[in-house]
Amino acid sequence: MADSNYSLSEGFILMGVSDHPQLEIIFFIVILFSYLLTLLGNSTIILLSCLDARLHTPMYFFLSNLSSLDLAFTTSSVPQMLINLWGPDKTISYGGCVTQLYVFLWLGATECILLVVMAWDRYVAVCRPLHYTTVMNPRLCWLLAAIAWLGGLSNSVIQSTFTLQLPLCGHQKVDSFLCEVPAMIKLACGDTSLNEAVLNGVCTFFTAVPLSVILISYCYIARAVLKIRSVEGQRKAFNTCLSHLVVVLLFYGSAIYGYLLPAKTSSQDQGKFISLFYSVVTPMVNPLIYTLRNKEVKGALRRLLGKGREFG
Repeated sequence: MADSNYSLSEGFILMGVSDHPQLEIIFFIVILFSYLLTLLGNSTIILLSCLDARLHTPMYFFLSNLSSLDLAFTTSSVPQMLINLWGPDKTISYGGCVTQLYVFLWLGATECILLVVMAWDRYVAVCRPLHYTTVMNPRLCWLLAAIAWLGGLSNSVIQSTFTLQLPLCGHQKVDSFLCEVPAMIKLACGDTSLNEAVLNGVCTFFTAVPLSVILISYCYIARAVLKIRSVEGQRKAFNTCLSHLVVVLLFYGSAIYGYLLPAKTSSQDQGKFISLFYSVVTPMVNPLIYTLRNKEVKGALRRLLGKGREFG
């Protein structure tokens, strides 16, 4: 036990792709580029949602919440990844690993709930357009956002604390790019069947159930859109909803694959690359998906740049 405590005080080693050192510089460049795009894209959406009065709607309120979440989500892991990929030092302190574990799981669970809230917003907008402003009032929007953030935090506190109770027996090498629950379970030297059962149960609740709710809501949305007589109205509704649906499928698909596979039996490389996908790629593509297909966001960006040139 003394050796174990000493090891923990020394921290953990994040293996990443250290077994393929020739790939480290490639991963460093790709992850750094993705991180910079994530910062730029999500910061732009938050800025536009705050500054442009035309975007002061529930949809963009939730979208700015998603962008804030993605900024924090990727920042909780990517800087440490870049440090470990750049040089020979692959360590992360025990406190840093624990913080990363709690924050990463908190923000991931929050995104699961927030995507359901955004689907509900689209459902009301398309299926109940005359009641939209009454139903999606500012008070309800703030309440739904608070439920998402606090629900994710509650999940993280319970699940991360439960995971940290596992005996590690001095094991320090985390075969992943970051400290997350599946990787920590693989590190344990005791019986992890209960932890795996809890992980599967909680992840089913936070992924499979919300995804089912979202897909059902989109069946109703599709039926309502097809009843719209205007072709332009149909196209606008489909574009708005399609952006959200693509984000949903990217996030939930990778999260289900990474968290619902048995922790001990899934491929080591598959697990680490899936975690890399939803911690680096998804936060980067979210703003691109929303802005490339959204005339309102592109219009707000043009107005902001136009004002900048006027003052310049």
